[in-house]
Amino acid sequence: MKFDWNSMAKYPFLILFFIIVAEVAFSQTTAPKSTIAPKYSNEFLAIGVGARALGMANAQTAIANDVTAGYWNPAGLLKIKEKYQASLMHAEYFGGIANYDYVGFATPINEDSHLGISVIRMGIDNIPDTRFLIDNSGRINYDNVGAFAEASYAFIFSYAHYSIVKGLSLGANAKVLHRTVGVFGNAWGVGFDIAAQYEYKKWKLGAIARDVTTTFNVWNYNSETVVDIFSKTGNEIPNNSIELTLPRMIVEAAREVDFGENMGALLTAGFTFTFDGKRNTWIQTNLLSGDFQAGMELNYKKTIFLRGGIGNFQRLENFDKTIYTQTQPSFGLGFNIKNFTIDYALTNAIRGSADNPTTFSHVFSVKAGFSDKKVKK
Repeated sequence: MKFDWNSMAKYPFLILFFIIVAEVAFSQTTAPKSTIAPKYSNEFLAIGVGARALGMANAQTAIANDVTAGYWNPAGLLKIKEKYQASLMHAEYFGGIANYDYVGFATPINEDSHLGISVIRMGIDNIPDTRFLIDNSGRINYDNVGAFAEASYAFIFSYAHYSIVKGLSLGANAKVLHRTVGVFGNAWGVGFDIAAQYEYKKWKLGAIARDVTTTFNVWNYNSETVVDIFSKTGNEIPNNSIELTLPRMIVEAAREVDFGENMGALLTAGFTFTFDGKRNTWIQTNLLSGDFQAGMELNYKKTIFLRGGIGNFQRLENFDKTIYTQTQPSFGLGFNIKNFTIDYALTNAIRGSADNPTTFSHVFSVKAGFSDKKVKK
């Protein structure tokens, strides 16, 4: 029987799914004992970039169409109309303790291909280093207290190209990761993503397989900096190891709705599947866990945008052992003037109660497009 690759090219989402399952099975059965595959590895990369996306509960895989597509779905970079496009975002979490920053840039290579680069940093700075708080005489000396930072970096290089199938675009990411914990340890990692977007009339489909080959983080610890304290307190001395980040797959669908000449809406929803064991999500199995996310974007003349979304479904337990489901809503606004856009999102809004107060974060991002063509007067 002759295998027809042209027929299989019509079903990119099915191909992505089989690649994911194969990679998970391979990594779990062949990984050496010196490696670990914990839950939530490199989870800072699951937060998201761009206030537009955060205001829609991160439902972007099918609709990403600007420079942030380098993170959400690199195939969406082909929707950029300007010669150059750049974006910036800053967010603070846990009352300003953690800082999250993003910068992205994208440009076309030719009519059929685009390149993009994204840089992400999440870190906690000025953490007190109290190893030398007590001096040699046994007295407390606050002058000996130093500081260090815990930071995670991601450098994402994106490529997008139109396929031979009408309406289908493909993309891929190469990621270089760097994580530091002061002078105590650091890690380097490399990973890859593959993605696709498909458009048919007013329908949009998107899928991305993140860490499709399993991302490897090689940790090196400076054990000499903690061996004395850890030995006295009975803690385990850390050893160099390889941390595995297992694949994650996101599949979404979206549709445009027109309310007249000047108003319209974009509705999008989908699932995020993880393969690192059972999580507290909507779908829970020993093989995979799945969470649901949905977003909506209303627009007036493609200039003013009102957004909302819901996701992060979790089952929680009350003191009386009853189970309830909690979700995370988000809201956002956007303003577009020519090639300049500013977006705002109110996210991390958790349903509060007497013993669980509401927490939230205000996120702003800006995006600008530039062209190298001179405008004639």
